[in-house]
Amino acid sequence: MKLRDGISVTATDFGGVLLDQRSGTYWQLNESGTLVVGALAEGLAAPEIVDRLMAAFDVERDRAEADVAGLARQLVDAKMATP
Repeated sequence: MKLRDGISVTATDFGGVLLDQRSGTYWQLNESGTLVVGALAEGLAAPEIVDRLMAAFDVERDRAEADVAGLARQLVDAKMATP
């Protein structure tokens, strides 16, 4: 999965903001969402993102996998990322 051109991620004190520069649409992200989107922007694959999420937060692998997959689906559905 890859973020589409024109999508930027900015960290904030409370997580982050994902901005579609073409449409002006933005999403407010919590800390774990910011980590996932940042890792996608770096080009990491889902298993690497899951490992990073587990290292940063007290979360089980099954939950981390479901969260990464769910956010990835939402980004694709919103046309902010390509599969």
